[in-house]
Amino acid sequence: MVQLIPSGRVTSYGAIARYLSSGKSARMVGWAMHASFSHDTYVPAHRVLNAQGLLTGKMHFETPFTMKELLEKEGLTIKKDQVQGFAQYLWDPAIELSIE
Repeated sequence: MVQLIPSGRVTSYGAIARYLSSGKSARMVGWAMHASFSHDTYVPAHRVLNAQGLLTGKMHFETPFTMKELLEKEGLTIKKDQVQGFAQYLWDPAIELSIE
């Protein structure tokens, strides 16, 4: 699912957990993002943040600045480890992947 998040958009651990019908499992999504670094296929884990748009997973990247740099390269503004205008850039799988 994380591979479906477009460049320049972000989601939260909780939004993914809710979409997977496991709303109380945001922490498990975080663990999955950490484990994604060992996959052969690229997973844009830098696009998954906490519910306030904070870069809480930044310590799991190559450097503590990598997550911020990747998001800024995609056009997002980060101040004090938080995406500015988080709601504007939020990619909610429950909405984006809904079947009509």
